[in-house]
Amino acid sequence: MSEPFRTDVIVVGGGIMGAAAAFFLRRRGKSVALIERALIGQQASGTNFGNVRRQGRFLRQLPLANRSRDIWGRLNELIGEDAEFLASGHLRVTYDDEMTARIETYARDALPYGLDLQIIGGNRLRERFPFLGPEVRAGSYAPHDGHANPRLAAPAFGRAARREGASVFERTEIVAVERDAGTFRVEAADGRVFRAEQLMIAAGAWGNRLSEQFGEPVPLVTHGPQMAVTEPIPYALEPVLGVSTTKLEETVYFRQVKRGNIVIGGAARGPASADTQRASVKPENTLLQFTQITRVVPALARLNIIRVWSGVESYLPDDIPIMGPSAKVPGLYYAFGFCGHGFQLGPGVGDVMAELISTGQTTTPIEPFAIARFASAPA
Repeated sequence: MSEPFRTDVIVVGGGIMGAAAAFFLRRRGKSVALIERALIGQQASGTNFGNVRRQGRFLRQLPLANRSRDIWGRLNELIGEDAEFLASGHLRVTYDDEMTARIETYARDALPYGLDLQIIGGNRLRERFPFLGPEVRAGSYAPHDGHANPRLAAPAFGRAARREGASVFERTEIVAVERDAGTFRVEAADGRVFRAEQLMIAAGAWGNRLSEQFGEPVPLVTHGPQMAVTEPIPYALEPVLGVSTTKLEETVYFRQVKRGNIVIGGAARGPASADTQRASVKPENTLLQFTQITRVVPALARLNIIRVWSGVESYLPDDIPIMGPSAKVPGLYYAFGFCGHGFQLGPGVGDVMAELISTGQTTTPIEPFAIARFASAPA
């Protein structure tokens, strides 16, 4: 039997969070093994919409989102690639007075967190965004939010981590994790063994299967985002557009890339299985999305959809992720369950987790995301 691979930190899960954590851990001088069951960024980190937005988030998540937004703006400097990040602005529109009042309240509440939103309505909204349809009542505009390419971001962090000296193991499925003799023992399906003093689980929809092995199960479920992209047309829609509504079927979002294609998401979720690692797009969901985007921008009505896709995303009952130290095991850390809105947070999560693992504390508050909130009541 071969000797275990030894390192300071093992990161299980090569999505954007795990890859970013490996990169920032190396910048802090930690040796790292980044282990991914498939390819870096192949799962939810590579199949999402690509929104780099802060508005609309749980307010206590905004400090983390702000830290991440700063990193998005410095990607070229940090990792030598920009992942097609574009600070295009982000516009959330409403169809009625109730939702307009809600976005106005959110804008006031978000201001102390450093997020300055512009509430625009009436003629001023039409003058600024003349493509909007007649049903749109008002909008909340975040000028510094934007979008990036999910297929590029996590692999870029993985390459950067490797250049910094991280050991990256792709196509390596983990079957067992345990704390043994003061260190963590991680076993792969092919028999390889890894050992480290610290372990970070960033395994997305599979994170619960590993946390369970340490007595910390969580009520995680899986869904598949319903994604589509249109044929290219001349570039005209600069901001990311989304609808602020309480109705799931209206919750659509879309963005145009510089090549001209329009990427569409939201409005519904599809089936997804952590067991089979497969997710599906339902045709009726794509048709619903297309109907909803034409309510926002009627001029899009004649476009053709050229591709659809999905992925396996993880969700928790409170729609808030798990992030931070284990409540039971010293040296164990979690970052998973980001409920379909983790892409923007990814670089910030990696930076914060590297800080936490290296120093034992963080300068960005993460207490609301503790796994202990799901602890079972005493028998």
